[in-house]
Amino acid sequence: MALEPGADPAERRGALRRAHEAFTTAGRLERPVPVRPPVADSWQRSARARVSPDGAARVELCEDELAPYREGHPLSRAMPVIRELMGAYAVDGEHLVAVCDAQGRLLWVEGHPAARRRAQDMNFVEGARWAESAVGTNAPGTALKVDRPVQVFAAEHFRRPVQQWTCAAAPVHDPATGRLLGAVDITGGDRLAHPHSLAFVQAVARAAESQLALLAPPPATDSVRLCALGRDEALLIANGRTLRLGRRHSEILVLLAHRPEGLGGDELLIELYEDESVSPVTLRAELSRLRRLLGPDLLRSRPYRLALPIDADFGAVLRRLASGGVTAAMGAYAGPLLPASQAPAVVRLRRRLEDQLRAALIDRADPGLLSDWAHSPWGEEDLPVWRALAAALPGPRRAPVLARVRALDAEQSCATGSQPPGA
Repeated sequence: MALEPGADPAERRGALRRAHEAFTTAGRLERPVPVRPPVADSWQRSARARVSPDGAARVELCEDELAPYREGHPLSRAMPVIRELMGAYAVDGEHLVAVCDAQGRLLWVEGHPAARRRAQDMNFVEGARWAESAVGTNAPGTALKVDRPVQVFAAEHFRRPVQQWTCAAAPVHDPATGRLLGAVDITGGDRLAHPHSLAFVQAVARAAESQLALLAPPPATDSVRLCALGRDEALLIANGRTLRLGRRHSEILVLLAHRPEGLGGDELLIELYEDESVSPVTLRAELSRLRRLLGPDLLRSRPYRLALPIDADFGAVLRRLASGGVTAAMGAYAGPLLPASQAPAVVRLRRRLEDQLRAALIDRADPGLLSDWAHSPWGEEDLPVWRALAAALPGPRRAPVLARVRALDAEQSCATGSQPPGA
């Protein structure tokens, strides 16, 4: 969500102010929409949240609470890198550098002294909450909401006291889990109204994540990693060894990773086999072979479970989705879970993972993420995603996607014996 270069800031500022006044007065956008689509979406969310166009942010962390909270926050370890990359730039350009937590509360606000004094008028201060749902469209709050870098110029801000500023922000994630930790922001005047500002703050956010990865404790030597996305036979990394598992052993380990509390023999039999006539002896033989392959200390029985913590790639995707990290979840998704498996529990888990990720992508309406899915081997016939991609793209880029939508619609209508819409 970057500004386009070349436009006159004064003209753009006036047009945005008129659009903002019309929206806050009438409660709806003019046609054609005079603001960028991500900003229009944010304005509408702000209005639904009943954010007033006037007023200031509320301080939620008082001074006594702020210091210990900051000290224990994961982003405190990234602050040396953020200051090194942004400190001099902010002071020289009369800008501010701000870092907030995942709830939009500002933990650090640093930079040019005069800019800090001006920012106090709108409560852009440490401890104040700048979530989009609290103060409307703004770079750090909206970046957290949509989980991607955001730039907001002048009257694109929902609240009038903020409209003299321009800001750019990018979310920061835990490099190990993908959990959203907060955002890094740069705030200043019209000189920040350029795509380079957004690229800069995005690079700083990536550097902060790299720093957190470097400072993370080394993985435990007794941990086990399972890779089962996009492959029919899973890979197991344990005790310095990488094992390629057979199909049935892959299914067993996926289920045990998903159910760390363990599964009884009868339950595991039902979860694994479509054919109800398969005997418990068959399952015990498979588990015996798996135990010999893994070693005696990794697989336990009564109930069947893994003796060590297991880090499964599909589990990481589910965790990132649960924390709202759609971009991080998409980055970790290497394809369907054991795509050739017909084990009932694996089929259910595979569908659940696909459905949750697809729904999150469609809800996010990010053209880049939708395009990644649509052009993947597993998404090339996913009609709902192709339709969402067509809706998210600007006019000049929409034509080939609409052609693909029509082709898929016709193919799938023929397969089901129904007519496509508008036939």
